[in-house]
Amino acid sequence: MTNILLITADDMDARTPGGFGGPAGATPRLDALAAEGMAFGRAHVAIAVCQPSRSAIMTGRWPHRNGAEGFEPVAAGVPLLTDLLRANGYRTGILGKVEHLQPVERFGWDFRVGMAELGMGRNPGAYGRATREFLDQADDPWFLMANAHDPHRPFHGSAQEAEKWPERSYPAPSRTFTPDEVEVPGFLPDLPDVRTEYAQYLGSARRCDDVVGAILDALGPAEDTLVVFLSDNGMAFPFAKANCYLRSTWTPLIVRWPGHTRPGTAERAAFVSALDLFPTFCEAAGVAGQSDGRSLIPLLHGESQPGRERVFTVFHETSAKRRYEMRCTQDGRFGYIWNAWSGGPAYRAENMEGLTWPAMLAEPALAERTAFYLNRPPEELYDLRTDPSCLDNLAGDPAHAAELGGCRRVLAGWLAATGDPLAGKYLQSAGTA
Repeated sequence: MTNILLITADDMDARTPGGFGGPAGATPRLDALAAEGMAFGRAHVAIAVCQPSRSAIMTGRWPHRNGAEGFEPVAAGVPLLTDLLRANGYRTGILGKVEHLQPVERFGWDFRVGMAELGMGRNPGAYGRATREFLDQADDPWFLMANAHDPHRPFHGSAQEAEKWPERSYPAPSRTFTPDEVEVPGFLPDLPDVRTEYAQYLGSARRCDDVVGAILDALGPAEDTLVVFLSDNGMAFPFAKANCYLRSTWTPLIVRWPGHTRPGTAERAAFVSALDLFPTFCEAAGVAGQSDGRSLIPLLHGESQPGRERVFTVFHETSAKRRYEMRCTQDGRFGYIWNAWSGGPAYRAENMEGLTWPAMLAEPALAERTAFYLNRPPEELYDLRTDPSCLDNLAGDPAHAAELGGCRRVLAGWLAATGDPLAGKYLQSAGTA
């Protein structure tokens, strides 16, 4: 049976690793991992906030079908990946983010190491030692979920970090970045404070890469191990994490599985979801499990897989338990978002902490964009080929009425098919015309 190593980043943008178009030299270990396996160019998490994203991965179900729409436990009776694997003889372990899979005891980890024991989830050496300890105790087969806490806020070198952890129990990244050497992502304005904060973020992303390297070094040349890396959601900046934009849910998914994936390959056409990992792991482990995803193994073998022309994503509530219901569908051309919360309280989330959001508010030329972020219209439509930064909402443009109508029909069908509790509200508001 196949051993499984699942490595996750916390709030890493899809365009951060070099193999996904990120800055040269930012993530050497992830770039090397991609060169040894397969990189997915159109992978998305189900929901762009930590705990529900991880709950969706470990159940293979949409948040409204597993009970963990926000920061609450998975509903009783929903099968967990750890349940299925243990029943087939697997030893299971988790490093970091332990409390972000609830209820903790129900997951039944045989080995678990929390954030504090891992240098606040930021110490590569601690991750390497914990990985070796788990492997020394585990006979085949095993499943290890290793969760880095970088590049989650507070970013390396920030005032937030100095205030929260004045005596750091973790090292600095193996490389840091200066504001003048970074290129600010297109969905953010190029302002001095934004540059500073993005450079800090990249430093934290590099330390995440250091953690990945320490875990892989502890694993060694394991020919019988399926290794998967992804981020739980986009980076904690406005118009990214805790939303349904392209850079909210797009994740840098890498799979290395000797004998199955061909080194240095990339799947750039098929849309895949983090929900697909559950059935992939089940198939690799030889266990039966039902999920809302589809196994990636045909794609890993280089085969085509019909029905991967689009992806769906959702959002329910922030870590502060503020409710902002959103639904999204994306294909190779258009991204469509329905904001069920439109007309309610103004948006507020942790992606507005730090330097970037205040800098945006202080810039008069950005008044329209910041107002839009706080109080969004019911519908958003973006041409992702020409506007991947989602700057120009086409939902009210008569020239795109046909595309809007098509997206409405697709989303309405998906809401109904998955039993989304807002399906009726959507038909009453946006309709399917």
